[in-house]
Amino acid sequence: MIFGRRGKDRLLEAVAGFEAAVRDRDGARSERGIREMHRHFADAADHEVAQAGPRLTALLPQVPVEPRGLIAVIVGACVERGAQARQCAPDVFDGLAEALASAGEFCARWEATGGGDLPEPRPGDPDPAVAARAGREAAAGWWTLPQWEMASVAMLNDPSVRTGMDDGRRTELLAAVRSVRDASGHDFKCLEYALLVLDDEPLVVLHRPSGTGYALRMSGIGDNFQLHTLLADVLVGGGHVPGRAPSAREAAVCRDAPGQVPTTGAFNLVTPAGQWVWNEGTPTDIPVVEGSRLLVLDPPPYERGWPAGRFFPGMSADVVLERVMDEEEARGWFAHCVDAR
Repeated sequence: MIFGRRGKDRLLEAVAGFEAAVRDRDGARSERGIREMHRHFADAADHEVAQAGPRLTALLPQVPVEPRGLIAVIVGACVERGAQARQCAPDVFDGLAEALASAGEFCARWEATGGGDLPEPRPGDPDPAVAARAGREAAAGWWTLPQWEMASVAMLNDPSVRTGMDDGRRTELLAAVRSVRDASGHDFKCLEYALLVLDDEPLVVLHRPSGTGYALRMSGIGDNFQLHTLLADVLVGGGHVPGRAPSAREAAVCRDAPGQVPTTGAFNLVTPAGQWVWNEGTPTDIPVVEGSRLLVLDPPPYERGWPAGRFFPGMSADVVLERVMDEEEARGWFAHCVDAR
């Protein structure tokens, strides 16, 4: 987020001034209110931040379309400092859905009026020529989409928001962000991956060289680099399968510790059908078989290294081993898999 820790204990006073300006539809006072919130946010007391987040969230539908994304970013910063994410998330996601719809309309109008490279969103309002070509609200949707992505990821860092999100809303937002991505060629990977994060998800892992099987659960994992390292920590580090175990530090940064540290892969991740599960993807790439995601571990075809860490630095993650399967249960799961290629 964009806020540090400076200023004085006057955040709620600035929020109140901004609320009044929005109610009065006074643009100049609203801009001053935003500046004051920036000025005092950093050194605000925790109770101020906790109150400011929901108050600003409730105000979002009344904020004019151009600065609305910036207010959502401030809400995200409040959540990162302790405001209740579940209380703030619904209105942020409503704003995200509106911005995605407007951005999709912007892409369509841009193509219909000659196409060409889309303008890169930057701080401030859309360029007047851009707004004239595609329409003010459509241009604002495109222009502010990075802000909505930032705010929404801040909400989705909280596991209670992810597990409390309606499946229909998640599907709707994923479809919308992918539609804009395909129409624009612009990468909204953070938003898409955050919407794909699984929690308390059953995972069956089969280690082909040893013929052993393991029942696990995974939560909060942003990409398969992170999953790969945590699997190696649990299975190799736990003494269940041979190979290179990550160091304690390598595993910690993939769970909840800050930073990154170099690591080396221990396996090749493969689907039951024999297709590679790329580290660059997400755990949703692992197919579901009989109610659990089913992953096969083969020997690595070559040495691969990467910076171990969390794809989302604000999101805690874990892989937990529930049980080691007996031979009969493991054979039953292997029956779903093709032979190694």
